[in-house]
Amino acid sequence: TSLFIFREFNRNAGKSNEESDLWLAYCAFHLGDYKKAYEEYKTLRDGGSTHPEVLLGLACASFFLGMYKESSAAAEKAPPSSLKNRLSFHLAHKFGDEKSLMSFHQQLQDVVEDQLSLASIHYLRSHYQEAIDIYKRILLDNREHLALNVYVALCYYKLDYFDVSQEVLAVYLAHYPDSVTATNLKACNHYKLYNGKAAEAELRSLRETASPSFQYASEIIRHNLVVFRGGDGALQVLPPLVDVLPEARLNLVIYHLRQDDIFEAYALIKNLDPSTPQEYILKGVVNAALGQEQNSKEHLKIAQQYFQLVGGSASECDTIPGRQCMASCFFLLKQFQDVLIYLGSIKNYFYNDDSFNFNLGQTKAVVGNFQEAEEVFLMIQSEKIKNDLTYLSWLARCYIMNLKPRLAWELYLRMETSSDSYSVLQMIANDCYKMGQFYYAAKAFDILERMDGNPEYWEGRKGACVGLFQLVIAGREPKEMLREILTLLRPSGPNNPQVEYITRVIKKWARENRLAL
Repeated sequence: TSLFIFREFNRNAGKSNEESDLWLAYCAFHLGDYKKAYEEYKTLRDGGSTHPEVLLGLACASFFLGMYKESSAAAEKAPPSSLKNRLSFHLAHKFGDEKSLMSFHQQLQDVVEDQLSLASIHYLRSHYQEAIDIYKRILLDNREHLALNVYVALCYYKLDYFDVSQEVLAVYLAHYPDSVTATNLKACNHYKLYNGKAAEAELRSLRETASPSFQYASEIIRHNLVVFRGGDGALQVLPPLVDVLPEARLNLVIYHLRQDDIFEAYALIKNLDPSTPQEYILKGVVNAALGQEQNSKEHLKIAQQYFQLVGGSASECDTIPGRQCMASCFFLLKQFQDVLIYLGSIKNYFYNDDSFNFNLGQTKAVVGNFQEAEEVFLMIQSEKIKNDLTYLSWLARCYIMNLKPRLAWELYLRMETSSDSYSVLQMIANDCYKMGQFYYAAKAFDILERMDGNPEYWEGRKGACVGLFQLVIAGREPKEMLREILTLLRPSGPNNPQVEYITRVIKKWARENRLAL
């Protein structure tokens, strides 16, 4: 920094020359001020400088500014060098040019700079274990390269080994406790291992110490604080960062999904060409949500394909997100036994996760494991899920199948009158009837008939009352239930001969058994 200030001073005093301008550009680049470096190198080039570092310096500064075409044009004119090959290697990755990528890869040598460049490409292509292997090999011979521990920690973070990431990161933080990058990664690990409050506590000091030369850090911190706070301030912070931080777009999509604003989420992601597992997964989730909302087989098919692509990939198949993807894929294909296999393999990591338990409970119920499904459903704490029709319907069905019809009935009584409560009532009436739980079936059909007047509900009420009477005769229901049957059998219209006949039979049986009605 001091040299940078000194060179600026000399320029202002009219003492600058090509060498000092080159140093000024070099210092600006290594201070992270890529715009300043770009301007200095561009001025030197336009001024006719033939120094071999000018074009390559301009290419590097352009690359870090995201100006890849300009970077490539400048690099092509630069003289051959190992740095030029490394830059061209990264440009090929940015352009998706696999043929050129392999060509520049073959020109890499077994030196630290080239191997670090290779490791970074592995990281960018989500080949995290390959990157870790290179970093560890370099660290064996270069223990003083402490920053490599941050790279290793970042790879472990991407592999969901958050505790291992913390251990590796501690080596670097012991020497540089005020590192912006390392402290931010530590906060992200805390978010994954503990919660948002623990993560925010780690970032608190960074917000006070981030210097102007690390302007990028302030944007990352603002972004991460939104995530740590569960989306609080998302609409104020994330939109301006969408084209700055790739994660900002993804987290804004997640925010809209959590607000049930599926169309906003889809608008943000529909034109995104996914290149990372996270992007594929999120596109799958959005398409699945949209497909369910619009009953669109096309969107559901797209979602299933995205999930299968991630879950079946060599790099993701044994990760937690990869197994979640395969579970989602089979869920959409309605292959629920396969869903259980994948969810069962990762359930220990999601013991208290309401969304995970919601999906697990549904799957167990679909395959007929109602006892375990009920237990999983009752673990859910989210009021939003607990008021969802799907949750209420499946929980009521579990109660009925587990011979607890009274709990299903009480669940219905707690619901406000609506189309949802009507659907639950229909399910209770039909399921209780099938299970021989005729008392609650009769009560449900009774209310349905009063609400709708459909003749089928009368047939259900009548059949349930007769079934209940048979259970009383068999001694499986108390004899006091006869009074309830007579109440439930009240005529639905004038002079109903069926009601009169059933009533006479019940009263006759009661007299023969000396029961006062």
